[in-house]
Amino acid sequence: MKQQDCLRRFLFEDLNIRGEWVRLEHSWQQAKQHQVLVNSAVESQLGQTLAAVVLLSATIKFKGSMIMQIQGSASLKALVAHASHDGRVRCLVRSDATVSGQDLPQMLGDGARLVLTVDSENGESYQGIVGVAEANLAGVLQTYFSQSEQLETSLWLFANATHAAGLFLQAMPSETQDKTDWEHIEMLANTLTEQELLSLDCEDLLHRLFHQEKVRLYDPKAIAFKCGCSRQKISGTLAALGRSELEQVLHERGTIEVDCQFCGQHYLFDKIDVENLLTNPVVNENDTPTRH
Repeated sequence: MKQQDCLRRFLFEDLNIRGEWVRLEHSWQQAKQHQVLVNSAVESQLGQTLAAVVLLSATIKFKGSMIMQIQGSASLKALVAHASHDGRVRCLVRSDATVSGQDLPQMLGDGARLVLTVDSENGESYQGIVGVAEANLAGVLQTYFSQSEQLETSLWLFANATHAAGLFLQAMPSETQDKTDWEHIEMLANTLTEQELLSLDCEDLLHRLFHQEKVRLYDPKAIAFKCGCSRQKISGTLAALGRSELEQVLHERGTIEVDCQFCGQHYLFDKIDVENLLTNPVVNENDTPTRH
């Protein structure tokens, strides 16, 4: 049976190098069905973003969520992907009706940036930002890691209409690490093709690339699409707008309607609902201080 919708971590036992592999099928197809994908290039970029956030969220030990936001000023406005520590994912895209170009800087325009945020369950947030100058997301993230962690890191990301997949390699901190080890592993990984990453199971892929190396492969972690929206969260967001703005919308429309951008869930609030959320405000767990 094909390995789908899972992440695998692995370790080169004789080298200070670790890696991760992910391939999404049903989770990717479910996540994107609520998005307007104007062409295959936008679809591919969104799938790569989703695969990337799964890979990066597995590099740290935390309970909470990781959000990757790529913000642009041209025809492609935003790519957003979200992954929780327990394997729940979702994503969204915002773009004009037509998007030209194939590489990220052209699609996003001047001043584009990638924002990576980790929200932990203990209420703390950590955020990193990097400009989008490289032609693809893998290159942008490699720049991010070289600036933030100063560790040799390489990524390969591909996505199409049916699958989104990624491979992540990183040198671990070591006083004895020989740089030639990293260069050798990276050279082997650079022979990887898009078709191989999108179609081969993890064991087959690692054997194809690194059959002469001793690789320890860990158990798979399941990945599934699940939106985290709720009426309580929407209520908290509305309450933050204040009474005057909410009452103005009620006066004009009679009700307040909100659609979740990730899953399309529809929420409706009448006058009684609005008065209740203003009188008994709920805490939005996303409203936590962020550390830069």
